[in-house]
Order: sequence, then structure tokens, then C-alpha cells
Amino acid sequence: MSKQKKVKTAAEIIRARRIALNTKQEYLSLFSRIVVLALAAYIIFTQVFLITQNRGQDMFPAVKDGDLIIAFRMQKEYAKNDVVVYTVDGKQEVGRIIGRETDVVTMDESGKLLVNGTVQSGEIMYPTYAKEGLEYPYKVPEGHVFLLGDYRTNSEDSRDHGSISMRNVEGKVITILRRRGL
Repeated sequence: MSKQKKVKTAAEIIRARRIALNTKQEYLSLFSRIVVLALAAYIIFTQVFLITQNRGQDMFPAVKDGDLIIAFRMQKEYAKNDVVVYTVDGKQEVGRIIGRETDVVTMDESGKLLVNGTVQSGEIMYPTYAKEGLEYPYKVPEGHVFLLGDYRTNSEDSRDHGSISMRNVEGKVITILRRRGL
């Protein structure tokens, strides 16, 4: 009887060790999956997409103060009227591309905006007046874009900073999540 009891005890010990080993392997597998997912999320949200919150009313009514913005960083070419996130003086801003490289931007006293001689109206409610600092007609240099905010009478944009280098354009806005009491 005692031999049989010792054999059972040895079998139980072996079984308990196998269970402990399997549990340890499962924890290691879970940990490695979490690390891989965290690394993938880090790469996606630092290299592919940009998530930021809008500050100010420069793009009102299209983008309001506090709205969450998701931008695509891997955009190669930008078209006129694309809304983009860019950096100027270390500060992130949102603006609409009005002119691309070699375009000629003109603003007159009546609030009309002309790009390459064509009046730009669209759905912008506010007139576009020139500000001091740039001479018009203004030719956008190569590798730069001319950006304006939609709230033209109050926005700080290329009329203040000049054209923006494409290196400072961080991405094209693809989604705006409205802030509702957040």
C-alpha cells in the first residue's frame, strides 16, 4: 500500500509541475502578445495617424475649439481645400490649403481671395482680408503651402506666418469628433 501511495504522490507532483509549467508558458505568451499589440498601437498612432485636440476657433465652423482631430500622416500629395494639421512656432494648428507651390495668391480690399486669378468662394462665410507682413500677389515658394483658417476675420494663418513648409505639415484631417461636454 505504501508503494502505491508514493506512486500516486509522485504522479500528483509531476502533474502539478506540468500545470505550473503550462500556466507559466501561458502567462509568457499573453505578455508577449500584449507587448506586440502595444508596439503596433504605438507605431500606428505615432507614424500613421495623428490624434490631437483643436485649440481655438481658427477653423470655425468646420472645426470647433476642443474637437478631437484624427489626421493621416502618410499623405504624399495635398490638394487645394484639404484641411491639414501643421506646426508653426512649435504650436500645432489646423488650416485649409488655399495655395500650393507656385500658385499666386491675391487678396483685395473687398475681401475677395483669388488663387491664380480665380475667385475662391466655396462655403466660407467670412471675407478674406490681407494682413500686414506679406505683399500681394504672393507666389507660394516650392515645397510650401499657403494655409488659411475658415474663420478668416479672426484666424492666425499664412497671412501672419507666411507660407508653411511641407515639412511642417503633419497630416491630412480625415475625421473630426465633436466635443460635446467632454
